[in-house]
Amino acid sequence: MKNILRRSFVAGTAGLAGLTLFSNPVSAIDPFKRTVPGRMSLSLAAYSLRDKLTKEGWDLFKFVDYCHEQGLAGAELTSYYFPKDVTNAYLVELKQHCHRRGVTISGGAIRNDFCQTDASKLAADLEHTKKWIDYYAVLGAPVIRIFAGNQPEKESWGDTVSRCVKACESVCEYASQKGVYLGLENHGGVTAKAEGLLEIVRKVQAKSFGINFDCGNFRSTNDPYKELEQIAPYAVNAQIKVEIFPNGNREETDLKRVMNILRTAGYSGWVALEYEAKEDPLTSIPIWLDKLRQCF
Repeated sequence: MKNILRRSFVAGTAGLAGLTLFSNPVSAIDPFKRTVPGRMSLSLAAYSLRDKLTKEGWDLFKFVDYCHEQGLAGAELTSYYFPKDVTNAYLVELKQHCHRRGVTISGGAIRNDFCQTDASKLAADLEHTKKWIDYYAVLGAPVIRIFAGNQPEKESWGDTVSRCVKACESVCEYASQKGVYLGLENHGGVTAKAEGLLEIVRKVQAKSFGINFDCGNFRSTNDPYKELEQIAPYAVNAQIKVEIFPNGNREETDLKRVMNILRTAGYSGWVALEYEAKEDPLTSIPIWLDKLRQCF
């Protein structure tokens, strides 16, 4: 059996790291090797202000201004809120606007489905992902949040996972050439539980890959915190929701507990508030940012 190089990452402030090589043969990637204690920085996901960005005339420039007003170090720029036709000139202007505001682009997020059986649609999603890797590379984003998808009806779990793994490997190899990580999110479907997510992640043999840790998305387990503990060692980005759903029941997130999970894993990098609660975001976001700062 050929030796497969085991990847070991020593994370820095933005969660990026160098590559250390080992000669032991392994069949799966290992959790990231990190320096302790980790160093985390606070960001805000554009999805937190989705209504402002889709219904009330905001654009990403105004969102970055809002992040500056809140004293945030970073801004997560979700692909949904870019113009329909993204040009290089737009990307450069947005990147320079962020620099003038003193706000770092902490990451990006796209919509995709790597489990679908329609070959043409899957190919389109692979090209869509590569296109956004190019865009975010221009912006200097260190990581992009991606999805896996749902297990198609009447298809075996093994076949679905295999197709998803191959898709992840394809786009991750491309991302590695651009200096961008892809973070697979625990986002329902085949990643609804830590077990399924980790099965996929451990099978992907590619650089620039890890998990997008979302604390509010484990909704089919009675102990989502335990699931989060399992995925934290693989995190390349972290998103914090203010609500958590044990067995699907809504309750307020124990922010201190979530941050301790990341801290115990030695996580270094961005922690983005992704606000989805029903209360007015402009009123509530500053309050939750202050609570997160206290946890830092």
